[in-house]
Amino acid sequence: MKNRNGGRLESGLTARRVKISSLATYVPPRLLTNADLESMVDTTEEWILRRTGIKQRHIVDSGVASSDLAAKAARLAIDRAGLAPSDIDFIVVATTTPDMFFPSTACLVQTKVGATNAWGFDLGAACSGFTYALTTGAQMVASGAHDHALVIGTDVMSSIIDYTDRATCVLFGDGAGAAVISPASGNEPGLIDFAHEIDGSGGPALCMPAGGSLLPASHETVDKRLHYVHQDGPAVFKFAVRKTSEICQRLLEQNNLTSDDIDLFVSHQANRRIIEGAAQHIGLEKSKIVINIESYGNTTAATIPLALADALKDKRLVRGSRVLLTSVGAGFTVGAVLLRWSF
Repeated sequence: MKNRNGGRLESGLTARRVKISSLATYVPPRLLTNADLESMVDTTEEWILRRTGIKQRHIVDSGVASSDLAAKAARLAIDRAGLAPSDIDFIVVATTTPDMFFPSTACLVQTKVGATNAWGFDLGAACSGFTYALTTGAQMVASGAHDHALVIGTDVMSSIIDYTDRATCVLFGDGAGAAVISPASGNEPGLIDFAHEIDGSGGPALCMPAGGSLLPASHETVDKRLHYVHQDGPAVFKFAVRKTSEICQRLLEQNNLTSDDIDLFVSHQANRRIIEGAAQHIGLEKSKIVINIESYGNTTAATIPLALADALKDKRLVRGSRVLLTSVGAGFTVGAVLLRWSF
C-alpha cells in the first residue's frame, strides 16, 4: 500500500517490520542564554521567550564539528542497542552543517565509531532531517537488505548563524541524536507509516544563499554575510503551522486513526507557537505535546531525538506508546512518521 509520498512500514509482501531499538543524544556543555544574547544584540529575554519559548541553547567550542556530536550520540545508541559498532550495516546522517562538502559526515562518523562494516551517506532535509533519515533507515532494514541501521540527526547551527542578526541568532543551538533501527519480532511495537513531501517554491524563505555552486565563496559573498541563515520568519511560521497539521491529518487518516489515538506528539522544535498552533489544528490535547525548546533552541536535525529522549526521561514515553513525529524544514520539506515505541 503506497501513496505519492509515503508508505506503510507494517505491511507488504516482502517488507519486514522494524523498530527503534535504541536512542541516544548529545549536546555540548557550553550554554548561550537569553541574558548572554541581550549583551550581543538588541533583544530582551522577555521578547525571546514570548516569541519563541527558548531560554537557552547549547553551543560547541571552537573546533568541534557535527561529526563529533554525532559520534558521541552514535556510540551510546549502539551500546544501548546491545550491539558492537561492527554490527551496523548502514548509516544515514541528517545534517545541514556537514563538517565539509566532502567527504560526507557519514564517512567521518563511520570511522570515528568504528562501524567498519557500514556504508552510508548524508541526507539534506534541514529541520525535517531526522524524520526523513528515520524513514530511509527503516526502509533499508524493512527491505531485508540490512539488519541494523544507524540514523543520526546532527547540527552545529552556531557555525552558520549571524550573531548580529537578532531575528535568527536567538533561535538556534547545537546538538545530535542517534537511533538504531532493527527488525521487530512477533508483535513487538515498531514503525507503522510515514508521509513526506517537498515544496521547492518556498526555498527563498529559509536558506543560506552562498557557499554552493550558485554563489561560491568570495570576498563579496562574505562581505554581504551570505554564508549565514537567512529567514523570512512570517512566511516560515505560516507554512509550518499549516503543513504540520495537514501532513499529520493525512497520516492519521491513512491509518484510520484520530488525534484521540495518539499518545504523544513530537514535533520539530522550531518555535513553541508553531507546535502549539499545529497541535490545536490537529485536535491534540496539551498533555500529549512534547515541548523542550526552552532548553535547546532549534537544533535542526537533532530536535526530535532530543525531544524523544526528554520524554523517555520524564516517563511520558513508554513501550507501546503510539507516537506521531512531524517536521517542517527549509526547502520546504515536510515529514511525519507514525510508530509505536518499542522500549
